[in-house]
Amino acid sequence: MHFLLPFKLACLSSFPVSVFAQRGRVGSSDGSRADQSRVIGLTRPSPTNGRNPLETQGWISPEYKWFYEYPLPRTPVKSKKQYVYRIVGVGYMSQIDYYEVEIKSFTQQIYPDLPATPMVGFDGMSPGPTFVMQQNREAVVRFINNGPSNISVHVHGQYNRAPFDGWAGDMTSPGQYKDYYYPNAQNARTIWYHDHTEFTTGEHAYWGEEGYYILTDPEEQALGLPSGPYDVTLVIAAKVYNSDGSLQYDNNHESGLWGDVILVNEQPWPYMNVEPRPYRFRLLNGAVSRTFDLTLNTDAGEMLHFDVIGSDCGLFNSPVNSTFIALSMGERYELVVDFSNFQNQNITLLNGRGVGDNVDYPATNKVMRFVVGGSSSGGSGGVPQTLRNHEEVAPPASNAKDFTFGRGRGGVWEINGVGFRDVENRILTKPERGTYETWQLRNGAGGGTHPVHIHLVDFKVLSRTGGRNEVADYESAGWKDVVWLAAGESVQVIARYAPWDGIYMFHCHNLVHEDHEQVVFLLVPNLEKWGYTNDTLFLDPNQREFQARNFNSDDFTEEAINNKIAWLYSTNPYNKGNIAGVYSALDAYAQAPDGGQSNPTGSPSSSD
Repeated sequence: MHFLLPFKLACLSSFPVSVFAQRGRVGSSDGSRADQSRVIGLTRPSPTNGRNPLETQGWISPEYKWFYEYPLPRTPVKSKKQYVYRIVGVGYMSQIDYYEVEIKSFTQQIYPDLPATPMVGFDGMSPGPTFVMQQNREAVVRFINNGPSNISVHVHGQYNRAPFDGWAGDMTSPGQYKDYYYPNAQNARTIWYHDHTEFTTGEHAYWGEEGYYILTDPEEQALGLPSGPYDVTLVIAAKVYNSDGSLQYDNNHESGLWGDVILVNEQPWPYMNVEPRPYRFRLLNGAVSRTFDLTLNTDAGEMLHFDVIGSDCGLFNSPVNSTFIALSMGERYELVVDFSNFQNQNITLLNGRGVGDNVDYPATNKVMRFVVGGSSSGGSGGVPQTLRNHEEVAPPASNAKDFTFGRGRGGVWEINGVGFRDVENRILTKPERGTYETWQLRNGAGGGTHPVHIHLVDFKVLSRTGGRNEVADYESAGWKDVVWLAAGESVQVIARYAPWDGIYMFHCHNLVHEDHEQVVFLLVPNLEKWGYTNDTLFLDPNQREFQARNFNSDDFTEEAINNKIAWLYSTNPYNKGNIAGVYSALDAYAQAPDGGQSNPTGSPSSSD
């Protein structure tokens, strides 16, 4: 059992608090000089397009005074409980790991002078434990709900079958558990998991129900990137607190919750001791509604250059050098920052003001501080100029579709005039399995920020018109699953709707908007020409066989767990692990002279 509060106290018990305060306050204590230099030196279009919609407001939360005095918490890696082997055919073996995670209430010290904050998290911590999964090694994760409300877990960025994707209505109630079966078949990437329960996703993430889920593969492992203690996950969020230290959730008439307290890994404005060497940072915008425009700055106000090496869906072909990174809710970027030339200096991560539709507060221009030591333990972990050799290239696609994100009558957030409760009309599109489509995503609200997340697929950002009117170099360098749609903007993306059929969500990842209807669905239909029928497994995300079960201690014996994993495997959701064969069959189907009328060799079985 792990809790972040004891972790922080354990760290503090090793050194006097005065040492932390002294080291954290070297040089500029408020980042003002660095922030001023950053604005003066701006050589790119601002995310606001030069518009500052609101002046800086005063504190809503109790004023926080302990900037850069407490260390950055590091979340533990989740350990597997056991693994099961199943022989498939001649000479083929599938490995399935099994994990158990408990959702439960806990408290965490946020303000040193206030009571601890009540929260809810995975394994009683926030962020939840980090999953590190090996490519092509499948996993079953049993999420046990001992929390106060319903949950539905979504691993954001993995192409799971629909019953394991975190469908908003597929809920696990307190006292129940659900087994989620994950393929882990994609390339190395930084993804995350969070609650996705209908109408309460934002509140549940705000209370702590989110964490990292990392896929790794041999190609990535051979690159020599910074690893171990030099590979750091950073969940950046923004929250509001009451005078008793409890969280305040005010969605401002369903417009958004921007937060006046910036947290990294659930610690307000932390510091991190680093060595003068390269580090890999995996950034996640885990906020409900706040977007960020980040720079790294010396005390003299100089901005650091760093390499952006990946985004939502994995590593780029080559690194992109930048001095800034802008990210909306749910987006991830991977950076390599080299501190080698900054011995015994401070480097401060700062945030822009007037970004998007954010409301600014006294300290929302600060994020965290890196305190660079005087020596390194050795090893470089630099950045190769070639990161991936086999990146998929999206072909031209003519079947463009338009989706407008706006606000309808009564203030309901909608997509093409449809909201989540409109059951009869909320399946807006039916892309044919295996095909590429271009989607034009439009911000029709007259304002507001809509980070658009499409489940199941990776997509390429092709263009942006209006607003910022361009796609950043690091934004177009790789594949993504969230794209920032700011005020006045239209963004065109292309994706291949594969490998699975089923009903999946696409929605705004401003979680206030999502919880107030801005969720609709895409249906990747069965391929009837291949003999599929309407009762094909895994099409329905609420398929009864895979739904939550009431807690029963008999289900937690080793024999029962092995039997359950064996049964899940026998349903064959992932083509016995041969997902490359599914893609090959889809390619053959698309290229067949008869337009796919015949069943191509090696095509998926009717259960796929």
